[in-house]
Parts: sequence; structure tokens; C-alpha cells
Amino acid sequence: MTLNSTELIIESGRVERQYWQDLWRYRELFYFLSWRDILVRYKQTIIGIAWALIRPFLAMVVFTVVFGKIAKLPSDGVPYPILVFAAMLPWQFFANSLTNCSNSLIGNANLISKVYFPRLIVPVSAVVVSFVDFLVYGIILLGLMAWYNFIPSWRIITLPLFVLIAVLASVGGGLWFASLNVKYRDFRYVVPFVVQFGQYISPVGFSSTIVPEDLKFFYYLNPLVGVIDGFRWAIIGGETKIYWLGFSLSIGLVVLIFATGVWYFRKTERTFADVI
Repeated sequence: MTLNSTELIIESGRVERQYWQDLWRYRELFYFLSWRDILVRYKQTIIGIAWALIRPFLAMVVFTVVFGKIAKLPSDGVPYPILVFAAMLPWQFFANSLTNCSNSLIGNANLISKVYFPRLIVPVSAVVVSFVDFLVYGIILLGLMAWYNFIPSWRIITLPLFVLIAVLASVGGGLWFASLNVKYRDFRYVVPFVVQFGQYISPVGFSSTIVPEDLKFFYYLNPLVGVIDGFRWAIIGGETKIYWLGFSLSIGLVVLIFATGVWYFRKTERTFADVI
């Protein structure tokens, strides 16, 4: 412990059990950081929360025109905009979480360098902000369902399970990039590339049914494929099917990314205050 007239610095040397207890003790800080970021996101904007609706809506329109109208790809028996937006929900949540998490520690450098608290709070609070956007995106999906008179099947009750899987993927990937970005500032340029490239290799604008059988193993090495297929299976129902072997592979990778993300974050956390 180091004490002077202006600040208190306590290095994180807590044992593992104490660390997870500290997460609960510092829950008010978690609430504060989450609420602050939500307010900042929409502060001094002309149309406020509508900004969260415009981007996924325009992306949905582009994908619908290019893949649905021009390429005439199959839509699993539902209107193409619904097929696309059922995938936009988890994809935008993951992409926003990855972006926000990667910069979260750098953006809170003054707080991290001055006082001890479980650093895990910072990137996880960034995921919460992205989850608020995710809930807002759901408004567009509900609007599309009403427009096309589309009624989900019983599978919709399984949606919370796939939301949980999306959260694990977002937190795991976010922890990796947040940790790496502290030590290697080049990763601030890597994340936008990963997000842009990932959107085209994930089934956002098309259905997984068009992927050739001999390529499906490699295709499902992308953990977001399983997440998106799960969302479509739950929301669309009907003709939508899941390639369960590939789905299991993707979900297994999600769990691996989450577990190793927490492990690496905890491993490097003690150096954040010095490096940042």
C-alpha cells in the first residue's frame, strides 16, 4: 500500500476467493460505470437512442437487397429482413461489446492507476452498455414481425439460453482484447478489422444452409456461427434447422474463449496500473 497526500494505490494481491468477493463488494462501482457509459453514449445527440436503431436497420436493408433481392439466396421460409435481423441481434451485440471492451481499460486509466478494485468490473460494464443496445435492436425485430405478420414458434422460449451464450462470447472476446490492448496498443487497430472481417464470414446476411457440406467443419470454427444459428432457430422456427455437430463445436469454442479470457485477464490484471 502506498499513501501520499493525493491518492491511494493498493495493488491487487488478493487471493482468488477474495477477488470474487470483491466483485460483489464493488457492485455500486459496476452500476455507476455502466450507467455513466449509457448516458455518455446518447448525451448531446440530436436523435438520442435512435442512433442505436439506424445502424443495424441500414445494414439489414443492404443485406436484404444484396443477398435477398440480387443474389436471391434462400431465406428459410421467412421474409428476408427477418432472417437478417435475427442474426443482426447477436452480431451487433458481439461487435459492440468487442469494440467497447477493448478500449474500456484505456478509457478508465485514471481510475485504474489510482485505486484498487477488481478490474474485471470495467470491461464487463462495457458489455452491459452493449446489451442495452441489444435490447433496443429488439424493437426493430418486433416491428418487422408486426409488419410481416410473423408469429414466432414455441422455440422462442429458448432464446434466453442463446442470449446467455452470446454474452459469454462477448465477455470472453472482450476480456482478451481489453487485456492485450493495455500492453500492445496496436490492438486498437486490430479490433475494427476483426469486426469488419467477422461480419462477412458469419451468417449475418445469409443462411448457414448454403454452406457446402465439406466446408461446414471449418465454417463452424467461427464461434459466432453457432450463436447466430441458435438465435435464428429460436426466433424464426419453421424450416430453420441447426447443424448440431457444428453448433456444438461453435458453442464449445465460445466456452473456451470465455474461460481463457477470464484466465488471461486475471493473469495480467496486476500489471494494468503500472503499464497503463
